[in-house]
Amino acid sequence: MSLCLASAGVVKALQAAAFTLAWTHSIEKTAWQEDWVVTSAGLELTQARIKGTGAGMEPPPEARLVGGWFQWSPPPAPRREVVLGNSGAAGEWRLCSTGRCQTLSEIFGHPIGANVTVMSACKNP
Repeated sequence: MSLCLASAGVVKALQAAAFTLAWTHSIEKTAWQEDWVVTSAGLELTQARIKGTGAGMEPPPEARLVGGWFQWSPPPAPRREVVLGNSGAAGEWRLCSTGRCQTLSEIFGHPIGANVTVMSACKNP
């Protein structure tokens, strides 16, 4: 399976069956990470982690504190696409796979800025 990223009319395909999406909360300046898998049904969130709590980022009741991170596994719910916006207030989204992390701007090869990026499972030709 491959992950497709689309932003400002450009599509990038990444050979990644699993990846971590990481970012910093724009108000609390706290790290957040999500582990995703690419399936034939779409993108599935398998685990989420947050380094703290605050404005709009309270972990759910089932979250457990592990190594300084609140972490939990949401119920399986494949998504056809995930839309990522960027206010510019807290840096960029980072995508990590096979031990390597890159910002969306690095993946696209040019600044993404406030453009929306859509993640989806790539469709086979």
